[in-house]
Amino acid sequence: MSVTSRYKDAWEGFWHEVPGTEPGEVIWDADPTLTAGQHLALYEPHIDAPGLALVDLGCGNGTQTFYLADRFPRVLGVDLSPSAITLARAAAGSADRGETAGATEFRVLDATDKDAVAALHAETGDCNVYMRGVLHQSDPKDRRALVDGIAVLVGDRGRAFVVELAEAAGRRLAGLAQSPDGPPPKLRPVFRHGIVPGAVADSDVADLFTAAGLTVLTGGETPLITTEYERDGSRIELPSLWLVVG
Repeated sequence: MSVTSRYKDAWEGFWHEVPGTEPGEVIWDADPTLTAGQHLALYEPHIDAPGLALVDLGCGNGTQTFYLADRFPRVLGVDLSPSAITLARAAAGSADRGETAGATEFRVLDATDKDAVAALHAETGDCNVYMRGVLHQSDPKDRRALVDGIAVLVGDRGRAFVVELAEAAGRRLAGLAQSPDGPPPKLRPVFRHGIVPGAVADSDVADLFTAAGLTVLTGGETPLITTEYERDGSRIELPSLWLVVG
């Protein structure tokens, strides 16, 4: 199977409207030291094979991918949206990326496409996987196939780090959307394209991975830092769940 067309069209429409490659233009595109850096502190103690390639699944415009390229020998950023990959490749060509750009590759991948995922695994072998906020933003009927694809990529030796918005984050975002002034500017395009953040039940996240034959090694809660701010100037942080599976 492959991803539902509604989901694919929503994400392509979203990324096609992003105006450029500067970090911070997208609500979840925060400074990597506040996002991927915090996640690596949770993830790295559980990685058995750090020499494996890392797949950044749902890489978007690549901001977090470049940060991860400092820690792994090969990093491959993949995304469903061709426009997202175009932005990531443009960012890789910017002068300030330095050596991290050379260790990073970007390509379009539908992670629910069984054949495409199998082909990637045949190329790279077992991988470590980083996935930030993809499952909760996917169509419900695509989620099992997405997790099955992760199981193929990690194989016997890899580990996946997964962070997803908690149900409480969905309620928080809904509250922001219903404020008298409407949603914050960077949240508006998310809703406009029919993307529904925080739509996975907390109890379902681990169950999806165990149903795919993976073991949940550890997990917990962590705030997901955004690039948007409250009216009082404080940064919006969203409650999230994280897991390491393998």
